[in-house]
Amino acid sequence: MLKAFDKNLTQRAMQLARETLEIEADAIRALHARLETDDSVGQAVGLLMECGGRVVVSGMGKSGHIARKIAATLASTGTPAMFVHPGEAAHGDLGMVTAQDAFIAISNSGETAELMSILPIIKRMGAPLIAMTGNPQSSLALLADVHLDVSVAKEACPLNLAPTASTTVTLALGDALAVALLDAHGFKEEDFARSHPGGALGRRLLTHVRDVMRSGDAVPKVSADVSLSVALLEITQKGMGMTAIVDEAQRPIGVFTDGDLRRLIERVQDFTRITIRDVMHADPRCVGPDQLAVDAVAIMEEFRINQMLVVDTDGKLVGALHIHDLTRAKVI
Repeated sequence: MLKAFDKNLTQRAMQLARETLEIEADAIRALHARLETDDSVGQAVGLLMECGGRVVVSGMGKSGHIARKIAATLASTGTPAMFVHPGEAAHGDLGMVTAQDAFIAISNSGETAELMSILPIIKRMGAPLIAMTGNPQSSLALLADVHLDVSVAKEACPLNLAPTASTTVTLALGDALAVALLDAHGFKEEDFARSHPGGALGRRLLTHVRDVMRSGDAVPKVSADVSLSVALLEITQKGMGMTAIVDEAQRPIGVFTDGDLRRLIERVQDFTRITIRDVMHADPRCVGPDQLAVDAVAIMEEFRINQMLVVDTDGKLVGALHIHDLTRAKVI
């Protein structure tokens, strides 16, 4: 049981949590309303589309944290971008910025000294300057080629001091820029996968069958005239729960699985005179080595099978794929 004091504390925390979310939601709705008559986002996107280099995003303190996130989002959605700390920029890192770049400066007050000290150099080198501030009349806003107004009526902090609603609005507008640029660049799912090779989507869209299939001696295969006993030995040795049956040209003409063996035991007592040709499944499901592994998963799920054969453009057996191979590769 919670003590009375703890209950009061919990109730107060819940009240403040709801108020915080309400204030920040109101701030974003106010920004949305401003954009109905303000075309600054469109102007900013136009400048960034014309940028021949990278988008450099900079800010101090909490604005710096937001700037890092915006730069990361831009970079991962097809717009080359990086974060530069304004304090470090004044001591050498400004050399990373070129005239071909575009510069996004973030400051709620629009008067951050560390930013203001480097912006004249940015302007002189000819890089377009986009400012995100809460004060349209600030020094930074007036210096910028495009000003994005991220002002808020109040912060969610009860003292109206800690950056809360203002950082939320800035981050949301940064996301809006990234999405607009993503669309303008024609950025596709495959492009996203290339910049996220370690993620689930990257694995799904970048992993091909040849990357996960078993090949060479690891592929179970027998000729059509061998006995069922020989085929079962091949299944056991290769550990895939199946074997391919191939013709003289090494083209698969059938497949026999552990499941087929269990069903065969129910109706046949004497295996000594059975050849694998007599009990194999003809015309097995096959996939090409250059197909996406996720396509193989789709076929397996559709036909409720756990193994597939891999054939080249001439129809020759070059590999085999088990559902466990796809699981280990985290395609599934």
